[in-house]
Amino acid sequence: MVLRRFFAVTAAVLAASTLLTAPAEARSHGGYLALGDSVAFGYRPDAGADYLDAANFRGYAEKYAAARGLKLANASCPGETTGSMLDVAAPSNGCENAYRLAFPLHVAYPGSQIGYAVQYLKTHRDTRLVTLTVGANDLFRCRDTTPDHCTGATFDAALKQVGANLATILGAVRAQYRGELVLVSYYSLDYRDPAQVAQVKAINATLAQVTRHHRGIVADGFTTFRLASLRAGGDPCAAGLLVKLPSGGCDVHPSAAGHRALAAALAVAVAFG
Repeated sequence: MVLRRFFAVTAAVLAASTLLTAPAEARSHGGYLALGDSVAFGYRPDAGADYLDAANFRGYAEKYAAARGLKLANASCPGETTGSMLDVAAPSNGCENAYRLAFPLHVAYPGSQIGYAVQYLKTHRDTRLVTLTVGANDLFRCRDTTPDHCTGATFDAALKQVGANLATILGAVRAQYRGELVLVSYYSLDYRDPAQVAQVKAINATLAQVTRHHRGIVADGFTTFRLASLRAGGDPCAAGLLVKLPSGGCDVHPSAAGHRALAAALAVAVAFG
């Protein structure tokens, strides 16, 4: 059973590579709205002067849009939480209170990210795709602000709040849009660490449940990263999927190779549902 799933997912990822390099006449056209946090943004740490121009950051959304001939509006913000996505006064992990104050986003807008999304969908009826990656920053804040560092009951409570916020977010999207809606799920930073893997699976399960309830599908970033990490024993850092740090080790954000893997997962989801 495990081997069958392995080969099935591997075959799907290979098929996605073909989809991402399809001839121009076979590509889609229309609008693509990307929402979420620093993963969706394509953020890299210690980027220096690159922060002054958001075009320097190209993540899975930019890669997928370019491959499929879609006009992208990437409204994501590094540090966004599900709460701050709904209300700029809600706590974020560095979006409203840091990044947006100092540096440009891919698209400029006042107010909340969901406010922009609703207005975009009202005025861009040719939108063919909406993607979302958000929720991890809620858990990072929970870890940093709770006495038990977001374990046990506090982790469960944080997940419940993430689910409730995401339901509000996707409800607002679905009020304006009936097309393809895809959650790009989170990857593990180390597939050899059972505790860390269990937490990521729990986050993804909550996000996936709400997304499916709102007639969306899931792009399996978790499994795609795991397969791509096998050659390095389950270590995405050693496999080159995460941004390397000058001091050694890796940051939590995807490298260019990591974003290619996420774009492949997105292509699989869109093509095969």
